[in-house]
Amino acid sequence: MFIQTEATPNPATQKFLPGKVVMENGTAEFRSADEAQASPLAARLFEIAGVTGVYFGYDFISVSKDNAEWQHLKPAILGSIMEHFMSGKPVMGDASVLSEEVDAGDEFFDEGDESIVLTIKELLETRVRPAVAQDGGDITFRGFKDGKVYLNMKGSCAGCPSSTATLKHGVQNLLRHFVPEVQEVIAA
Repeated sequence: MFIQTEATPNPATQKFLPGKVVMENGTAEFRSADEAQASPLAARLFEIAGVTGVYFGYDFISVSKDNAEWQHLKPAILGSIMEHFMSGKPVMGDASVLSEEVDAGDEFFDEGDESIVLTIKELLETRVRPAVAQDGGDITFRGFKDGKVYLNMKGSCAGCPSSTATLKHGVQNLLRHFVPEVQEVIAA
C-alpha cells in the first residue's frame, strides 16, 4: 500500500492520501481522543503523541499536530493508516454520525431566505468545497442572517493562518458576485 502525503497551507496539518475511499458519504472531524472513539482509525491516530486533530474527507485524511515535528510524526501516522487499511476494519464505527447530518440540524436562516441559502449552498458545494478539499479541509454552511453568511471551517482549514484570506477574498467575493444579498462571510 502506498500512501501519498501533501503539505497544506496550514503548517500544523498534513494531508494523507491512502489511494482508497476514506469516507463514502460526508466527512468526519475529531478534535480529541474522546471524540475519536467513534472511529477505529481516528482513535489509532490519536494514540500518536502530538496528534491534535483528524479529519476524514472522501479520499483523504488530514492530521493536525501540536508543536511536534512532522519528520517524527509522519512515519507513525503512515504506519497507523497502513495498518488500519490492511486490517480491513471500518473507518467509522457503527454508531458514528456524519458531520453533514449534524451540521444540517444546526443551520439557521429565515424561511424567506430559503432560495438565497440554496444558491449559497450550491456555490459552496460546486465551487468552494472541491478547492478546499484539495488542501485537506472543508467549509460547510452554518447559517445566513442579515446579509452575513456563517461558515464552519474544518480539517486543515480550522486554525489555518491563510483561512481568513480564503474566506474574505475568495469565498466572500464569489458569493457576493453570484448572490447580491451576501454582504459578509464569517467563520462560525
